[in-house]
Amino acid sequence: MADIWKAGLILATLTVVPAALPVPAGAQDRYPSRSADTLLVTPEGDLLGYIPEEGEVVISRDRMGRRVLIDHYGNLVATEVPAETYYPRQQQARAPATFDDFGAPAPGWEDDGVVTGAIPGPGTIDRAPLDQPLPDMPSGGPDMPPPVDQAPQTIVTPDIPVKSNLSQLEITALQVFLDREGVSPGVIDGKMGQNVNKALVAWQKMTGETIDPNNAEDILERLRMSGGLAVTSYTITPGDAAGPYVAAIPEDYSLKAQLPSLAYTSTVEMLAEKFHMDENYLRALNPGVDFTVPGTIIKVVEPGKPKTGKVARIVADKGKKQVFAYGEDGSLVAAYPASIGSADTPSPSGTVTVERVALNPGYTYNPKINFQQGSNNKVLAIPPGPNGPVGTVWMALSKPTYGIHGTPEPAKIGRTQSHGCIRLTNWDANELAEMVSPGVTVEFVD
Repeated sequence: MADIWKAGLILATLTVVPAALPVPAGAQDRYPSRSADTLLVTPEGDLLGYIPEEGEVVISRDRMGRRVLIDHYGNLVATEVPAETYYPRQQQARAPATFDDFGAPAPGWEDDGVVTGAIPGPGTIDRAPLDQPLPDMPSGGPDMPPPVDQAPQTIVTPDIPVKSNLSQLEITALQVFLDREGVSPGVIDGKMGQNVNKALVAWQKMTGETIDPNNAEDILERLRMSGGLAVTSYTITPGDAAGPYVAAIPEDYSLKAQLPSLAYTSTVEMLAEKFHMDENYLRALNPGVDFTVPGTIIKVVEPGKPKTGKVARIVADKGKKQVFAYGEDGSLVAAYPASIGSADTPSPSGTVTVERVALNPGYTYNPKINFQQGSNNKVLAIPPGPNGPVGTVWMALSKPTYGIHGTPEPAKIGRTQSHGCIRLTNWDANELAEMVSPGVTVEFVD
């Protein structure tokens, strides 16, 4: 079965087409064997401004059949795309409608205010060396199936409970407002639950105010003051469509180790994380849309900008399944839903410290130190990526094998337990990582 999976992956993503590239010529219109109607687009969405030297790259095909240039480290250099998708015609650039306060189509649409752009790059924290193993990984395996949630959970109820008859779009507006305020509701999915309730209570703690989550007019006014309505338009860029993506993420670690990276598997998955959304909800907001076509305008939510500042103390509340970040003055800076430990593999008690922060970390699997995964009995270097065992961030703690990290499954945060570590969504983990430094204390409370 493993050989079948590997063969399928090779055919889908890295089938090399024998071809020679010319000596540098310096212009896109001299790229060999390409139609005048196509362009070479970098992963960032820019036009490739040079011709690689012969032997510098290989020409391959991605799973969509498009020609791609890949360097000898496995990195995508450029994707060949039709010129008309990079420079869409006017009628292609128009969305069918704008949307009302809650995201429903509204009459009188005009072609303005469309959000465009690609995924922002990593933040300003220095990366830890990615060629070094991570010896301080959880012994239970960070991406093994989470244990059954048997530990009692602290039920959180806001001062004004959320009514059960709110519409999905009203709940979406509430989630977006909380996200912008720095109290994360987890994935934005238009559904009520403990993650939203916890965020509401944290917001009250942060601001000293009481908010009525059922007052739609008040929520909408607060959204207008904090960046605009909850739902907006976004134009899929060539960089979005180009990736790089992988065909699938295998369960077996030996197959994970053979991939160039544990990247996103689709444009939808990437865009869902970019906008802090549940992947299925993103699809539901855009029925019938082909997310692989640049120039396509879709509906997304407009989440908050990353919080900034300096975090001096972190509290990981096991019962609430929530992480609180405090500033040097003791004020609450941010709050995040989290998966924290389990009855079988509990998180530590007491206070530890952050020792180092690694962005986009790899993972060294060692069955003698970590756990037995399948039939793997050798040390394996698992490549980095958002679908990696610890997502996009690893914040090592002074307690060996424990850390704060991201996840490849954001919808499960706060709803399942972890194997002892503190697991956040990738975007929440990235935000927190930008505000911490070695020496920050992390207190585990029950």
